[in-house]
Amino acid sequence: MRLLTHNMLSSNIKGVTNDFPLRIEVQKVIEKPVDFNPDFLRHMFPKIDWNALVGASQTMGYPDLPDSADAAMLDSDDFLRRFHHSLLKLHLEEGALLCPKTSRRFPVIKGIPNMHLHEDELQEPAV
Repeated sequence: MRLLTHNMLSSNIKGVTNDFPLRIEVQKVIEKPVDFNPDFLRHMFPKIDWNALVGASQTMGYPDLPDSADAAMLDSDDFLRRFHHSLLKLHLEEGALLCPKTSRRFPVIKGIPNMHLHEDELQEPAV
């Protein structure tokens, strides 16, 4: 699971309001090659919760992102390459995602997060 995916996931457990970001429990991290695409990174930057990305990146052993970032930094090749590395090259291969409110574990196996909820965790359907 890439950190791009992690940055867009939240817990949908019934009654949970503090559902983002999911904490990461690491068992195995791998790096996968991904073509560097500065235009894609510039397009994605405003959609990313920077604090969540920095925290997740550090948890996965990559502390090279700045604590804060703004659009002016998108002109820096060095910044874009660090952003690219964290967002796209790091993969949580084995581990879990934990709901910040309930500590419910969602396993990540072979890079795929299992976000299925138990029946008692499901939201009531809208009427």
